[in-house]
Amino acid sequence: MASRKYEQRLRAQAAEETRRRILDALYERLRVAPSEPVSIGLVAQKAGVARSTVYLIFGSRAGLFDAFGADLLHRGGFERMVRAVLQPDALEGLRGGIRGNVLMYAAHRDVLRALFSMAQLDADAVGGAVHRMEKGRAAGMGELAQRLSEQGVLRAGVTADEAATLLWVLTSFDCFDLLYTGRALTVDEIATTLVATAERTLCR
Repeated sequence: MASRKYEQRLRAQAAEETRRRILDALYERLRVAPSEPVSIGLVAQKAGVARSTVYLIFGSRAGLFDAFGADLLHRGGFERMVRAVLQPDALEGLRGGIRGNVLMYAAHRDVLRALFSMAQLDADAVGGAVHRMEKGRAAGMGELAQRLSEQGVLRAGVTADEAATLLWVLTSFDCFDLLYTGRALTVDEIATTLVATAERTLCR
């Protein structure tokens, strides 16, 4: 029995290592050639596995990009950002959430830029993955806006829905990237600018 459990543990470890190699190979491909279509065969080759192994692990091209998007955010500090948003004080949650979001984008900016750009060209796989990432962010900003409203933080006349919409815009990758590339702001300057914009527009 002990031997069987050990073998199962080894198989699970090997499967996770293979999964990690594939995700790392996709990351490197997007980093090195952000404007080129992603070939699953090439990703498999870089990861040292058969093309069929990619589909065996992730199910489909869309499944690979779903997993990649989630992995990218988690490696960038997604859990830390969520903890910041969920602080009991909703205003502190707004500040910490926006700052954490900026840090998360900054950690993998070049690859995220490639991913978001590819979403327009590969709507089924990449576009679907990006859509699901954005849907989750929208839900999170909706919950934060509701807490801001319940705690009396929002300015008179500003509804929770209006606050959710603005927070969704301010926490978008494109908003971050415009300030990063178009205005050449530092990561800290971007976070400070976005937090200040949110507070001045939404809060008492």
